[in-house]
Amino acid sequence: MINVTEVRPGNYFVDEGNLYRVIDILLNKTAMRKMVAKIKVQNLRTGAITEIARNSGYLVEEARIEKKAMQYLYDGGETLVFMDPSTYEQIELPKARLENEIPFLAANGDVTILSYEDEILGIQLPAKVTLEIVECEPGVRGDTVSNGGSKEAVLETGLHIRVPLFINQGEKISVDTSTGKYDGRA
Repeated sequence: MINVTEVRPGNYFVDEGNLYRVIDILLNKTAMRKMVAKIKVQNLRTGAITEIARNSGYLVEEARIEKKAMQYLYDGGETLVFMDPSTYEQIELPKARLENEIPFLAANGDVTILSYEDEILGIQLPAKVTLEIVECEPGVRGDTVSNGGSKEAVLETGLHIRVPLFINQGEKISVDTSTGKYDGRA
């Protein structure tokens, strides 16, 4: 058990049966009151982001989240299949729980599986992924006024993003998974 004022962004804790990841914390101390911790958290089971406030001295249980490197194999219809590259053990996760991550998952892509006490919570994507462009129109030289020097491209996962005019179909590019934007050639 730790004092709620000691949690930091990136920490995990259990409070009232809910498992949270700390996004941000603000400690507020006024003259005649106890310190109040306003914590912006993400519920790891539901994905909801909320803010909770607790007084100094309130104890929460620190959670140990296990991280395991795995590879994405394929889409199994209602589930996505992942494999541990060292043991070849496969697990299936419901597609509905991974809607935000699916556009960045290409076959044999590396991910990190997050679990807590044998309960799989979800996946953590790398900061950048390499994906191939399967569809984009050729760039027209000098056409920078109408679309700001970029064009629409469709990636192998079905993700639609804007890329610079010099990028062509069949090229591999790097995509930032936090913003979903073009990051450079791979």
